[in-house]
Amino acid sequence: MSTTARLAMPLRLYLVQHGETEWSLAGRHTGRTDLTLTARGEDEARELAPRLREIQFSHVLSSPLERARRTCELTGLGAAAAIDADLVEWDYGDYEGQRSVDIRKQRADWDLFRDGSPHGEMPAQVSDRADRLIAKLRALDGNVALFSHGQFGCVLAARWIGLPLIEAQHFTLGTASLSILGHDPHHPGVAVIALWNAASGEQSDPMSSSNAGETKTVNPRAIQRWENEGGEVPMNTGSDLPK
Repeated sequence: MSTTARLAMPLRLYLVQHGETEWSLAGRHTGRTDLTLTARGEDEARELAPRLREIQFSHVLSSPLERARRTCELTGLGAAAAIDADLVEWDYGDYEGQRSVDIRKQRADWDLFRDGSPHGEMPAQVSDRADRLIAKLRALDGNVALFSHGQFGCVLAARWIGLPLIEAQHFTLGTASLSILGHDPHHPGVAVIALWNAASGEQSDPMSSSNAGETKTVNPRAIQRWENEGGEVPMNTGSDLPK
């Protein structure tokens, strides 16, 4: 493929949330603690491999943390991966390793996306980091794989479509899920979330001729695997979802 043709390929970001860890299973906020995947988390990552194998990636980028790097390796993309520190998870500071329900026993109205974490990152810092990453990514073209984390992945998606960081609280990501950030094929200047929080068995190509421009969401099976690095499923997400 010529350089001219390659550069003409639209940018499409394949955002992969890492597989399950012991802390994600327990609902504990996992920021910079460098945990490994559980055996189930490794299996989840391997399940992504057939889907990602079908895609020709121009770049593969991973968070430096072990759980993201290992997920990348198990999908078969480890050899092509470069580390980007901006893909790292939110620094939870004093709340590292704690559960949201326990934090709110001491601080009832606490909201990570509004209040940040004491001695960790504040929302403005995480928003700036996401914007810096997006600026770098917009200089690329073609399909780009990103191996990252729950809370930061939600922030990245919100900022990709121009929402303020606080709106990231309305997004959820499950372990070993795939999301796709791209552009409306009919309006190339409009950033879209083409696929969101899809488990390996539920992934499809949203940019195919039959699905172009359609936004996909996750079904309850993936919600049950939701990590979001210690978040809880909101009570108003529907009666068919676990409370």
